[in-house]
Amino acid sequence: LVRTIGRDVIHSLWIPNLHGKRDLIPGHSSVIWLQADRPGLYRGQCAEFCGYQHAHMALDVFADPPDRFAAWVAAQRQSPAPPGAGLEARGEQVFLGSACPLCHTIQGTGANGQNAPDLTHLASRRTLAAGALPNTREALANWIADPGSAKPGVHMPPTNLHPDDREALVAYLETLK
Repeated sequence: LVRTIGRDVIHSLWIPNLHGKRDLIPGHSSVIWLQADRPGLYRGQCAEFCGYQHAHMALDVFADPPDRFAAWVAAQRQSPAPPGAGLEARGEQVFLGSACPLCHTIQGTGANGQNAPDLTHLASRRTLAAGALPNTREALANWIADPGSAKPGVHMPPTNLHPDDREALVAYLETLK
């Protein structure tokens, strides 16, 4: 069971091999039941033209046997391990000292933003920017520097960081598994 709500425009959650479409209407919540008959990876997509980046609104749904799913849920509820010393610790300071926590959340830190994706387990994801980019060091660094070049119309502003700070931030974000 997945609870949905639209924040800005009408979206339509569509995972063709699992279920029909569910519209997400701003200000209204709804639910959709997803059931996979076998484990696997299922691709989802927004199926309602919702704006300039509509074609880049994708998601992956992983269907696991019940025991693996329960282990995954338990892991997702945990805060990430604290960053190591050096570059990773400096990256956490860069993150927390920037505007990032105003929108993003990372469990176990002071970052509790509610208007952008939760980054708690960012490093365990296959993609960034709703499926628009692979989750690689280079793509993450470029996304942070200038999200609009990869996904024009995105709400995340460019992050004007010194290259050393951006490198530290990426090192920290890569620890969030």
